[in-house]
Amino acid sequence: MTAVSSLQRARELLRAFPVVDGHNDLPWALREQVRYDLGARDVATRQDAHLHTDIPRLREGGVGAQYWSVYVRADLPDPVPATLEQIDCVRQLLDRHRADLRPALTAADMEAARAEGRIASLMGAEGGHSIANSLGTLRGLYALGVRYLTLTHNDNVPWADSATDQPRVGGLSAFGREVVREMNRLGMLVDLSHVAATTMRDALDTSAAPVIFSHSSSRAVCDHPRNVPDDVLERLPANGGMAMVTFVPKFVLQAAVDWTAAADENMRAHGFHPLDTTAEAMKVHRAFEESHPRPVATVATVADHLDHMREVAGVDHLGIGGDYDGTAFTPEGLNDVSGYPNLIAELLDRGWSEADLAKLTWQNAVRVLGAAEDVARDLRSRRGPSNATLEDLDG
Repeated sequence: MTAVSSLQRARELLRAFPVVDGHNDLPWALREQVRYDLGARDVATRQDAHLHTDIPRLREGGVGAQYWSVYVRADLPDPVPATLEQIDCVRQLLDRHRADLRPALTAADMEAARAEGRIASLMGAEGGHSIANSLGTLRGLYALGVRYLTLTHNDNVPWADSATDQPRVGGLSAFGREVVREMNRLGMLVDLSHVAATTMRDALDTSAAPVIFSHSSSRAVCDHPRNVPDDVLERLPANGGMAMVTFVPKFVLQAAVDWTAAADENMRAHGFHPLDTTAEAMKVHRAFEESHPRPVATVATVADHLDHMREVAGVDHLGIGGDYDGTAFTPEGLNDVSGYPNLIAELLDRGWSEADLAKLTWQNAVRVLGAAEDVARDLRSRRGPSNATLEDLDG
């Protein structure tokens, strides 16, 4: 009898307990590439030349639920209408692809989608700038289906510090803590990816519901501020939350962190912003890359993070958040959304049990959303909406 390969076992496991992915930037890619012309990027067919994500590859990857990011850039003059456009994009996708994508607002919806063989589709707003310092706007996003808010993106907001900006309020301000409390009352998950470690700790001190990291890895394994320190991972069991490992090479591979810092410095030395993509800037960048080859992350690189995070937080508090279509580079073997079975096979080879992997892929994420719903029901029975303002609480 031929032995069953780890990859075969991984695919079988994913048929029973598919991946819940915490973060995919397809809506922003569709905005940038085709201004929401969904016919020009029909994800019912493979879009390998343009996107990491389409329905055939989601199926190949064993994805059963996806949090679609409704991210908008923090420097937009008015981010709220842009966020609404992103939400509308997701709704258009769901309407066009009803046979494959099922709208989901609750843990029960996720399980119903799994039973139907459809991909549960949830939304997460990436960055507190999307609520424009307004709890009423926060409630509006929840009413439209948004089920997590990442408290910051790359820049601070007036009430919360980002991991990649200069500290300003020292974590969460008084209004920031009120945002967390109102999210708890709604049943909206508090997402701590992108935030400073001080903000992570303040949010854990404040939140009555489980928190998530929708796409972050381990700071101890790769020293990047976007990752989660061990002392924060250690608090997840008491909180009930989860950290969803991301695949972005510059967050998971220390050599890639160091390479990126050197490449950015080279751009500045030549008079360009590191994110400049003009022809002149890219010529400088390509010359650097030719003389300094880019380090390549692999499936094993990501598995190293999960091994460490399991030791610190426990397997009940882990998940997956690939950040596809939100990163220019991906690890070998995790090139697009079809690659999840390769990660599960790697973990099987490392001795992870099928019961543990079912938690990683499906069960933890469903439990966390359900727990947030339970907290919200209790809080709503005891208090109404907060109408506090930034000026009221922070002066």
